[in-house]
Amino acid sequence: MLLTSGLLFLAGCQTNQVANELPAASGNAEHTTRYKIAPGDTLQVFVWRNPEVSTSVTVRPDGLMTAPLLEEVPAAGKTPQELARDVEKHLSTYLRDPLVTIIASGFQGTYKEKIRVVGEAAQPKSILYRDSMTLLDLIIEVGGITEFAAGNNTVIVRTENDQQTEYRVRVDDLIRDGDISANVDMKPGDIVIIPEAWF
Repeated sequence: MLLTSGLLFLAGCQTNQVANELPAASGNAEHTTRYKIAPGDTLQVFVWRNPEVSTSVTVRPDGLMTAPLLEEVPAAGKTPQELARDVEKHLSTYLRDPLVTIIASGFQGTYKEKIRVVGEAAQPKSILYRDSMTLLDLIIEVGGITEFAAGNNTVIVRTENDQQTEYRVRVDDLIRDGDISANVDMKPGDIVIIPEAWF
């Protein structure tokens, strides 16, 4: 709560400062690496020709998973394909040439793959990034902005190469005036701060 208030205060104080600008959304934002499993994800584990070992599991908060014939297998931070190969190695002690497929569902995503929206969003929250996600997609996800929002003073805080940069974006122009040039591409890990208007 204190952190959010501090971020909003800083964003609100910057109305006279020039912030960096982002180019309009390209429609083909860079694709991220393949999905990494996170705690809370549901995994369907299919072991070919061994239905008695096939199962559905939820990744534990500590990032591990357990399943028939498997004790504790690290799952978080791996792609489903990487985890499938690890499970095959574990199962090879009990089964001959196991062939495993893992399908992730109920995605939670790692924290660095999420975008956080704070301040005067209708529903401030953390949202899992999806390929080609734009600012408009994000604002729709949080239900728009409140009547008290200073939408055109919204700031995106982005960290790239260990450098944090702030970008001013024009949410009011985008959603109230339909100015598509105000739409920008989002990136995993972005923090979007929507300040309150000063009346």
